[in-house]
Amino acid sequence: MRRHLLPALGLLGVGALALTGCQAGTDQAAAADAPITIATIPMGDDPTQENPVDAFAELLAEETGREVEITDVPDYLSVVEAIRADHVDIGIMSGFPSALAVNTGEVDALLAWAGSDDPVSTCVVLADSPVQTVEDLAGKTVAFADQASSSGYFMPVYMLHEAGLEQGEDYEAIFAGGHEGSFVALQQGQVDAACTAVMLTQLGQPMFPFADGEWRAVGESPSMPVAGSVLARQSLDDETRALLQEALPKVFSEEHAEALGALGEGFIGLEEIIDPDPSLFDGFVDIAAVAGVKLEDLR
Repeated sequence: MRRHLLPALGLLGVGALALTGCQAGTDQAAAADAPITIATIPMGDDPTQENPVDAFAELLAEETGREVEITDVPDYLSVVEAIRADHVDIGIMSGFPSALAVNTGEVDALLAWAGSDDPVSTCVVLADSPVQTVEDLAGKTVAFADQASSSGYFMPVYMLHEAGLEQGEDYEAIFAGGHEGSFVALQQGQVDAACTAVMLTQLGQPMFPFADGEWRAVGESPSMPVAGSVLARQSLDDETRALLQEALPKVFSEEHAEALGALGEGFIGLEEIIDPDPSLFDGFVDIAAVAGVKLEDLR
C-alpha cells in the first residue's frame, strides 16, 4: 500500500494537478492489475493506533488481489474533486456529502449503505440547563461539528428547522471542527447545546465525555435513508467496478469491525445497495437546502 498527500483540490484547480503514481487515468484503469486508488480524509493521528483507513486499504487489497493506494486530502470537497477529475477511483462518504456529490451528475455511487429507522442526531445540554425542549434553544448558542457532518450539522439543523427555529435568526450557530470540539465547547460553557450523533451518546467515553447524570438529550432528528456510500469516477472500468462491488461488503463485515474502527461503525451491519439509483439521495439534497449548504461548502 502506498500513501500520497494532496492539497485542497478545490482551491488549486484539479485540472492543473498530476498525481504521480496514483492518477487513475483511463489507460491505467483498463489493466487488470492496476492499483485501486482512494481519496480519503485522514481519520487518525495517534501513532500508537492503527489508522482505520490503512486497515481498510489492507483489507481491500486482500479481497481484490490488487495494490491499493491512498491519497490523503483535507476535506470532502477535495475527495469529490479527485474522483470526478479521474485522479482516483473511489472515496467513502456519509449520506449528505454523498448526495451532494451524486447530485452533480459527475460521480457515481458504486455502493450505498441503507440507513436505519433510528433517529440520527440529537442536541445535548448539561443536566442543569434550563433548556428542556428543542424550542427552548431559541435565542441560544448551538455548537455543530462542521458543515460537512451529516449527524453533526445537516440533521440537527433540519430538526431545529422543523421546530420553527432558523439558523442565524432564532439561534446562533458555531462550528467546532468536529464532534469532540462541540462537546468541549459545551463543557466550557461556550455554548448552550451541542448537536451530535445519537450513536456517539450511546458509545460513552472516550467518544462521548459526559457521564450519566451530567447531560440530557433535547429532541431527536429523523432517520436517514442512506448512511453513506462509496463514490466512484464515471470512467471506472467495468472489471474494477464489479470487483469493488463484490469486495466492499466483505471488507465492511463484523469480523473486521475492530480493525476498521470509526470507519466501519456507521456502515457495518447495514444493508448494502449496489448501484443505487441517484433518486435515493433526493431527500438529502432537500435537507441540505434547509441547512444552506452546497457541495463547494464541504471544506
